[in-house]
Amino acid sequence: MNPCTFFKCLADETRLKTLLLIVKAGEACVCDLMAALSLDQPKASRHLAQLRKCGILVDERRGKWVFYKLHPALPEWTKDVINNTAENNDDYYSSALQKLQASQSSSLSCC
Repeated sequence: MNPCTFFKCLADETRLKTLLLIVKAGEACVCDLMAALSLDQPKASRHLAQLRKCGILVDERRGKWVFYKLHPALPEWTKDVINNTAENNDDYYSSALQKLQASQSSSLSCC
């Protein structure tokens, strides 16, 4: 993976927070990410598509919902950057993480 492409893809705050949430959760559905980041579906999907296009995420369709997780073939240096960012910046995305976890555990979850 080209470092310039990697960092350009993560230069957007929505994409960065989305990635950090997915890393902490292991995987996340579009609907849960929408709730966590207060995004509408087209905007959430557009950012997820960009992360997928950059090769950072992979998706898996389950019925009508799409779940995202880190691409298993990411180079180690990218995983190190992502994991260090997630581990050392809880305050940056903790509110969104709480919303994500609440959405994922809710019996009203759309997924």
